[in-house]
Amino acid sequence: MKSFFHIITVVVAIWLAVSACSNVGCTENQNSVPLAGFYSSSTEESILPDSIAVGGVDAPNDTLLLGPGSRASQVYLPLRATSPSTEFYIKYKQKALDYPWLVDTIRFDYTATPYFASEDCGAMYHYLITSYSYTTHLIDSVAVTDSLITNLDIERIKIFFRTADPDEGDGDGDGNGDGDGDVQEE
Repeated sequence: MKSFFHIITVVVAIWLAVSACSNVGCTENQNSVPLAGFYSSSTEESILPDSIAVGGVDAPNDTLLLGPGSRASQVYLPLRATSPSTEFYIKYKQKALDYPWLVDTIRFDYTATPYFASEDCGAMYHYLITSYSYTTHLIDSVAVTDSLITNLDIERIKIFFRTADPDEGDGDGDGNGDGDGDVQEE
């Protein structure tokens, strides 16, 4: 019985030594990219729009982040570390809304700070959103729930869409009849 106890002790000691020395590398997300969710302004519930295109304004290679036909309740909106602001467009590709004057934009102003995570994970940027603005053609409002963007995979931006047709107006969603949509700043 005593030898059985010694064998178990040796096996446990070897297992602890091996597991303590294992280096599996970086298992964390290595990018700080804000996650934005889509919501109905009337119900404040998550929605799955299927007829929108989301992309970066003046982004390299005309980057499309979400294409029409892709049903998604969230989208990642990558910020540029080399610029103090990044702007995104939302095009409505549904037949009744597919007009250039109904394209909404969202702009984020921020400071980018280099952050050294670890030897395995390396360096990344953290972003602090200092202000943001958006047009209101079909977007009702935008909310930033946490202005510090880190590598944690957490939704920090909420985009609220008008999901019901307005009773009156010119169809631009701002209710003032001018057809231009207003710019809101936060």
